[in-house]
Amino acid sequence: MCRTSARAVVNAGNWHESESVLAAVAVAQSATDPLSGLILRDVPVPEVQPGWSLVKVTASSLNMHDLWTLRGVGHPADQLPRILGCDAVGYDADGRAVVVYPVIASSDRGQGDETLDPQRALLSERHDGTFAEYLTVPTRNLLPIPDGLGMDEAACLPVAWGTAYRMLFTQAGIRAGDRVLVQGAGGGVSSAAIKLALAAGAVVYATSRSASKLELAESWGARGIETGGRLPEKADVVVETVGEATWSHSLKCLRPGGTVVVAGATSGMNPPADLGRVFYLQQRILGSTGCTLVEMQQLLRMIAATGVRPVIDRVMPLTDIHKAFQLMIDGDLVGKVVIHPAPSTDPNPSTEGAPA
Repeated sequence: MCRTSARAVVNAGNWHESESVLAAVAVAQSATDPLSGLILRDVPVPEVQPGWSLVKVTASSLNMHDLWTLRGVGHPADQLPRILGCDAVGYDADGRAVVVYPVIASSDRGQGDETLDPQRALLSERHDGTFAEYLTVPTRNLLPIPDGLGMDEAACLPVAWGTAYRMLFTQAGIRAGDRVLVQGAGGGVSSAAIKLALAAGAVVYATSRSASKLELAESWGARGIETGGRLPEKADVVVETVGEATWSHSLKCLRPGGTVVVAGATSGMNPPADLGRVFYLQQRILGSTGCTLVEMQQLLRMIAATGVRPVIDRVMPLTDIHKAFQLMIDGDLVGKVVIHPAPSTDPNPSTEGAPA
């Protein structure tokens, strides 16, 4: 839906005529069969509470967080059923194209940082998420989409790109010329980290077991290294989202005094710490979660200024949500899967490609 037509729909007063919409809902959890707990069903259009806004969602995207919820990791069972989805773009009641900052939190409780609020919640944790046609969020969470950035591209930003931005610029403080190692090229956060670090003038090394993913990373300007391979120089910063499978390699590739920034552990949470190396070489290990509203605004400005764009592996309708998650489980993705809430009329709705 183009921005003009959406505004016309809003102004015509027929923004939503039905009382219910299709949504992807987590109703159960299973570590071995996560998709068995995901169903598509009609849900009521959400009511808007004071200080919140209703958003007509035009696109969302998958994140590992959704899959962890279905596996029962970090999401209490008493918070089910819950509409999944953390990322969203769409239109507010005035017809403005907006991207949704996905953290429901108070910066005051976090001493100026929403991600440090002990009561913070990502969309789909304690509040229904974005895999539906309508969504309610605090009005402060709605940010204008920069000119020149497509709706599908913007739908990829809040979780993966917001996380990568905070890792690189707030936590690690990278500067032009820094040598940055990104483990696990191909994932949403790692792809974002590669592109953002390159846009900032860093020298970027990217690892993967997949030759095609390394080739793609190299096409963006990174230097591809097979997983576990030797770097030609030590890294100033390592972006780590893989965990156990790459942790030892991350520490060995890091220069004395360098920084590993950790924002995930898809292969396991408890690698050998190698504390001797850490303290003797004075290496820094920093955790990082999501981003603040201000960092999200800074990310949008950086994207507008540099022209860097997310990688979209494919676009799929909400009715294919199980197929989309299976692709994530199988590891057959480079970049993000974008979900459109309304069923596609195209007989072949999934499109592959990686925009520059």
